[in-house]
Amino acid sequence: MGAGIVGAAIARALAREGCAVTVVDRGPAAGGTSAGGEGNLLVSDKEPGAELRLAQRSLASWLRIEDELRDELPEGFPGLELERKGGLVVATTEAGAAALEGFADAQRAAGVRAEPVDDARVRELEPDLTPHRTAAVLYLEDMQVQPVIATEALLAAARRHGALVRPGVEVTGPVLGRGGLVGVDTTDGVLLADAVVLAAGPWSGAVAERLGVVLPVAPRRGTVLVTSRMPRRVGHKVYDADYVGAVGSGAADLQVSSVVESTAAGTVLIGSSRERRGFDERIEARVLAALAAKALLLFPFLADVQVMRAYGGFRPFVPDHLPVIGPDHRLPGLWHATGHEGAGIGLSLATAEILRDQVLHGEDPSAAEFRLDRPTLLPHLGRAA
Repeated sequence: MGAGIVGAAIARALAREGCAVTVVDRGPAAGGTSAGGEGNLLVSDKEPGAELRLAQRSLASWLRIEDELRDELPEGFPGLELERKGGLVVATTEAGAAALEGFADAQRAAGVRAEPVDDARVRELEPDLTPHRTAAVLYLEDMQVQPVIATEALLAAARRHGALVRPGVEVTGPVLGRGGLVGVDTTDGVLLADAVVLAAGPWSGAVAERLGVVLPVAPRRGTVLVTSRMPRRVGHKVYDADYVGAVGSGAADLQVSSVVESTAAGTVLIGSSRERRGFDERIEARVLAALAAKALLLFPFLADVQVMRAYGGFRPFVPDHLPVIGPDHRLPGLWHATGHEGAGIGLSLATAEILRDQVLHGEDPSAAEFRLDRPTLLPHLGRAA
């Protein structure tokens, strides 16, 4: 259930093992969160722990995926626009510098390639970056992919391995039997299955409710500005050190930090905002103004650049900031792969590997931190987020 990048990756992983896979989504493929993101594949924003380890595993898979898809897809299928651009995290205050350097030290101890860079090196990496900076760290492993193309490629590969993809089919309820879930009722009839995987991103909580269980996944709104095309480029993903705090914050009010990067098409993407306001789709001037103001602190030249458009989307927010991957202990037959918030693109491949192994081979001890019944999530399982 869900034809975004997480669902697509899982469909491909299971179909490659010979499973009969059907993907359903009430909308088009990659029509939800996957279409509203920047395509981040990051380790730079993750504290040492379970999510960072998942990101490191997933990045290794992203480095292999182009060669794998070249063998699985027909000749001429569009490339993923996978860029090994690296990330540059910049502090503009003394307090921010101390926090950034401490964070990078901890990440290096966890195996992340995080290199402090001096002013001369920063000017070489990003000539247009503000001179008013107090510290900078280069993350060589950060990458970017075009998320819609990547989702379509994974679904196309799943089809080549026999999967069926059925857009415009909405799940309406459970099919119960043998003490658990044996399928789902949909707007296009009943689908029976040995395993039902819920990968509906921020809509996972609502779909879970239709199946009779509470899943504390809620939407967290984000907005991105897109400039017109220009000859000047931002060579890396550049963001201010406040971004890590905004990612980890559970606050419902507006959180804005600066994330600036060029695309292959020559535009510049400007993020990042986070706000919990349900499924309110409005793009508001107050958010756009905050994004623009933050971006100018890093790249003053953007003051003279036209904004071409803005778009938004919803991230799947979980109260303890970890994705849910694995079986539902309350309803046998139901599996979850959701709650990645803004990291779903980057974490999708490793998520698919974990879920594949769990479905086919049983419990995976290395994935215990993502279980639905983990201690940090148990208090939320009796009520909606």
